[in-house]
Amino acid sequence: MYKNISRTFPASPTVASFLLISISPEANEDSILMAIEKDMEETENTVQDEIRAPLVLQDEKHKDNNFMVYLSTFVAVCGSFAFGSCAGYSSPTQSAIREDLNLSLAEYSLFGSILTFGAMIGAIASGPMADFFGRKGALRISTVFCTAGWLAIYFAQGPLALDIGRLATGFGMGVFSYVVPVFIAEIAPKNLRGALTAANQLMICTGVSVAFIIGTVLTWRTLALTGLIPCAVLLVGLFFVPESPRWLAKIGRKKEFDAALRKLRGKDADISEEADEIQDYIETLQKLPKAKIFDLFQRRYLRSVTKIGVGLMVCQQFGGINGICFYTSSIFESAGFPADIGTIIYAILQVIITALNALFVDKAGRKPLLLVSGAGLVMGCLLAALSFYFKTYEIGLAAAPALAVTGILLYIASFSAGMGAVPWIIMSEIFPINIKGAAGSLATLTNWFGAWAVSFTFNFLLSWSSYGTFLVYAAINLAGIVFIIIMVPETKGRTLEQIQAAINN
Repeated sequence: MYKNISRTFPASPTVASFLLISISPEANEDSILMAIEKDMEETENTVQDEIRAPLVLQDEKHKDNNFMVYLSTFVAVCGSFAFGSCAGYSSPTQSAIREDLNLSLAEYSLFGSILTFGAMIGAIASGPMADFFGRKGALRISTVFCTAGWLAIYFAQGPLALDIGRLATGFGMGVFSYVVPVFIAEIAPKNLRGALTAANQLMICTGVSVAFIIGTVLTWRTLALTGLIPCAVLLVGLFFVPESPRWLAKIGRKKEFDAALRKLRGKDADISEEADEIQDYIETLQKLPKAKIFDLFQRRYLRSVTKIGVGLMVCQQFGGINGICFYTSSIFESAGFPADIGTIIYAILQVIITALNALFVDKAGRKPLLLVSGAGLVMGCLLAALSFYFKTYEIGLAAAPALAVTGILLYIASFSAGMGAVPWIIMSEIFPINIKGAAGSLATLTNWFGAWAVSFTFNFLLSWSSYGTFLVYAAINLAGIVFIIIMVPETKGRTLEQIQAAINN
């Protein structure tokens, strides 16, 4: 009789025990409880084993090999290093170039500032280039411009060739500043996207610092040749890495899309879910008309483009970074601190903090880093303002240099911790792919216009009021904190399609 009951309920030992107990009047209370407890434990173990087995299989099924993602990122950030080399070139070479080519101060100032105008042109062209030629195609074109620019500078015998070369490298910088973070964001899995995109800013800082350091021991022509090294690595490396799968999906190259995604995730990875999500999102966007620059101000795009993308670029640039960066030496000298020591500390600190930012951006999140960074920028500006206030009114003159150095170093450390890299990360994440080209051009153009405006007005502001200048920047950075709290979403741990759907809906 007991065997028949067991056969009737093979998957439920607890039910079998209950029936056995119910027809066994001689069983005491303890034995009943023990039987029920034993059978419940067996049932729980069985259910857990049944659940655990598919989960283990699922983990193995989704195991990704990220080697190609890392390689592709390394190749792309060679463009970021080239960007930094261009930006850092003029500072250590000023006296040597002026002496060798007999340039006036005005001629050298034009050489230095024309880089920004080239970058503005590159920013305008970057989105359409990336959409038409692909992300790799745009990187190749910008590399060619940088290479031609460095060669023009190397062979220059007068100001015209110098300016043409500087304009060409500026154009390459403008394209790199948009395409590199977008390419990395589109190839990276969501758990690595923040850290890998932050590598863009890290390599820019490294390029600037390397140019500062080796520029003290190399001639200005030899330093121009070193700018060809990251360009060569980038051009060669692009032959070995895949195109952005999202761009391939957008233009309807299904076979190449599958191959690129498979290459990035590894041959044993299950890409079906990610591929379906990308394809579904692309199909939805394809139903929308192709975006033009004025379409970006439509209501459905207003938050992602105007309020978040452009707004973050305004916060990044108008907080004073390029004025402080370009005139670090003069700021230290004005405060009575040795300029060479201050500049070296500045360069090293910038690289270290930016590297730490890349490690923590996917753990801490984008928004917390921006808020911490903003608070540090405000404090750094206030300390610098206090230093110049003391010096202006001859109060506590002994403390003025220490306050200035502390303020400037706190400022650059805070900028490197969040405001330097994170706006580019968020920009690469929030724009829907059907407007990414036009929106990216607008945001990048805003960034370069801000860089020019701040660097152009910085000396005028200092002549108006040295401490007032830093109070103005403190106020702008404080407004930036309010903007981030109200407007900027957290994008950590979400796919690009999830982020864009949430913002634009």
